[in-house]
Amino acid sequence: MAYTLDFGTPVNTALLIYILYSVQKIVFPSASTPTTIPNEFKHGYSWLPKAHPPTVLFKTYTPKTLEPFSGKDGGRILLAINSIVFDVTAGRNFYGPDGMYGNFAGRDASRGMAKQSFDEEMLTPTDQPLDKLDDLRPDEIENMKGWIEHFSNKYIICGKLVGNDAA
Repeated sequence: MAYTLDFGTPVNTALLIYILYSVQKIVFPSASTPTTIPNEFKHGYSWLPKAHPPTVLFKTYTPKTLEPFSGKDGGRILLAINSIVFDVTAGRNFYGPDGMYGNFAGRDASRGMAKQSFDEEMLTPTDQPLDKLDDLRPDEIENMKGWIEHFSNKYIICGKLVGNDAA
């Protein structure tokens, strides 16, 4: 039984040429060296980051001790939801002084997140006891839990929020 090559169609010819070219590139790779060194490797390469991220300690905060972390003067931005304090500094565009959620910075944002409201009256004054959130409906509680899950996946949990008298 003898096999014959049939170059009758241009497709078969093109495929055979492509296969031969690919095999040739694999069997006989190019030995030429690059003429230029990429810019990022000119001064050597290091796996170390340019700056070490700041160390974050888990702390207990009160509304009064959380308030200075509002991002003013370029500082850290913390906010609390249901007594969990998140470091949202990485989201400065959202939670900074000029951000759309800026009123939550340095505050307990539980009620506002649960009710999807950014109004000032959603925030408990820092000299008042913590909001117990007893009057929230089940769907609002689920909404708040959704925000906690979102923040837990995106930001660092850096503390817990307790009442002013507990510190």
